[in-house]
Amino acid sequence: MNGAESLVRTLVAGEVNVCFTNPGTSEMHFVAALDRVEGMRCVLGLFEGVVTGAADGYYRMLEKPASTLLHLGPGLANGLANLHNAKKARSGIVNIVGQHATYHIEYNAPLTSDIEGIARPMSAWVRTSPDAKSVARDGAAAIAAANGHPGQIATLILPADTAWKEADGIAQVPASSQQPSYSPKAVEEAARVLRTGEQTLLLLTGHALTEKGLKLASRIAGKTGCKVMGQTYNPRMARGQGRYSIDRIPYVIEQALPILKDFRHIILVETADPVAFFAYPNKPSLLKPEGCEVHRMCEAGENSVGALHALADALGAKAQDEQPQKLVELVKPTGALNHASIAQAIAMAIPENAIVVDESITTGRGFFPPTAGAKPHDWLQNMGGSIGFSTPVATGAAVACPDRKVICMVGDGSAMYTLQSLWTQAREGLDVTTVVFANRTYQILKGEFAGVDAGEPGEKALHMLNLDNPTLDWVSLAKGMGVPGRSVTTAEDFHKALTDSVAQKGPRLIEVVM
Repeated sequence: MNGAESLVRTLVAGEVNVCFTNPGTSEMHFVAALDRVEGMRCVLGLFEGVVTGAADGYYRMLEKPASTLLHLGPGLANGLANLHNAKKARSGIVNIVGQHATYHIEYNAPLTSDIEGIARPMSAWVRTSPDAKSVARDGAAAIAAANGHPGQIATLILPADTAWKEADGIAQVPASSQQPSYSPKAVEEAARVLRTGEQTLLLLTGHALTEKGLKLASRIAGKTGCKVMGQTYNPRMARGQGRYSIDRIPYVIEQALPILKDFRHIILVETADPVAFFAYPNKPSLLKPEGCEVHRMCEAGENSVGALHALADALGAKAQDEQPQKLVELVKPTGALNHASIAQAIAMAIPENAIVVDESITTGRGFFPPTAGAKPHDWLQNMGGSIGFSTPVATGAAVACPDRKVICMVGDGSAMYTLQSLWTQAREGLDVTTVVFANRTYQILKGEFAGVDAGEPGEKALHMLNLDNPTLDWVSLAKGMGVPGRSVTTAEDFHKALTDSVAQKGPRLIEVVM
């Protein structure tokens, strides 16, 4: 058994049984080992950003890490943007990155780079295996790191000769660390604050946004009159009929400030102080009002559902205190395509137990309230702000949950970053419907141009913000990747296209011409 095979067998024994991969020469012995070892599903991505984003989506749905296989420093660098998003989402991933043979590095061949230096900003754990007999043990340590609470990115660098030389065998993965509990003292303080009757916001993310967590938050709100909200972007949120529907803090500062201005207290549950996404001239970075006290009840990765249960008990909040979901009327959309008609079509089409991956940015800011009345589903968002997140995350979510329909919503500018995801979806037969909102511009940047008081965009600025010369043909692009597509220009057509796509298995693309 060589080092590569000892690592593959260790990964499989450690229940890391999916590898999103884009290998090169230095990884060929690992590729050969994948041929010899049963139990590892290999999913090829044609760009490393697809590979790392897919691993993020996989973890979000199963809460267990997948592995990636990346080619040297440049391959890792190509995947960093979506590793940044995964880090912000606290997703556990085991990266395997090839390296030149240990004796070859001194010659400074063209692909030589500081791989550890590239990995560290996005990884909580980084190690280079020094020899073949260390590879399995290092792989086991990487799995343990990725399985932390919260999840972490672990990057193991595998020099080529450590992969091909003889190894001892597989290594046992250390037992996963226990999930941190919560502070009873912090729960007591939250209960004290809520008993005052002063206007209080219970701000949630992480596991607090599961169906169980939201149910407990609903009881607390019903008992105390506090407001419950999610942070602006969340790794995963349970939504739909029968689930407690909450709003999120708006992205736009001018919308967020009035919503938060009257709160005297904010109780943080796995989240941080609400802050602006960017700095803007003459606008605050912190969104909480002056004089508002912040109380942390749970750190990220702690047992927030347990803490909410304890808080409900401390307040005497019972099932009868749960706030009923507001009724949202779903009406078949007609006429022009606009934010309201698109939201209605999406809400009507979401099937039971669907996964919605949302990178619709400007077009999709109004989608959230209307879809609260859709069938029960999970909603995934971009935690790190690096665009090109949604189609890879949808790919990984579909690999993780083959029995669930995935609906990916993305703007045309963002979709071009990781277009190759469609090819992987076609090759793997993944049940993903990709909805591309083709407004043929970086609309988000036009809004940001005004938001930072940069004045009116001139000819050069508009040339950098528009995507209409030439116009992107999304139906043709999808066809080239092996995915059937259609373009729609009316609400009726979009409703029919989305309903038809949801009813069929396999990848589809719908271009919504705005």
